[in-house]
Amino acid sequence: MTAPRIGVVHSRFNEEIVSALLASARAELEKAGVTAEFVAVAGALEIPLALQWLAQSGRFEALVALGAVIRGDTYHFEVVANESARGLMDVALETGLPVANGILTTDTEEQALARKDKGTEAVRVALEMARLRRDLAQRWK
Repeated sequence: MTAPRIGVVHSRFNEEIVSALLASARAELEKAGVTAEFVAVAGALEIPLALQWLAQSGRFEALVALGAVIRGDTYHFEVVANESARGLMDVALETGLPVANGILTTDTEEQALARKDKGTEAVRVALEMARLRRDLAQRWK
């Protein structure tokens, strides 16, 4: 069985944290022998639309979202955290493609950096779900 095709969309906002997430995701992809296509967008709110475009391309079997939303002094944190998560779920449910959520939502940068391995976890989830989708398709032939 060939390795699943994975698309990764990541934000440029909170660059240091996202770079760490990307490094852990790339390491996990390499360990699994999987290549991925990477797309960068401005921030977490732009991730769902880019994921939708990747899903619509028909090139991928699973998608990964990577980003970091750090709480600030305004309500903006809740909007970005909630709406980016809702957007990811919408893409998954509308397209039938697994979307692994690796967008961190933390109170501080330190908390986010402590969770840099979330990139690893998101890749593992995407691969597991892509394989499950394949297995179910085979079973239901």
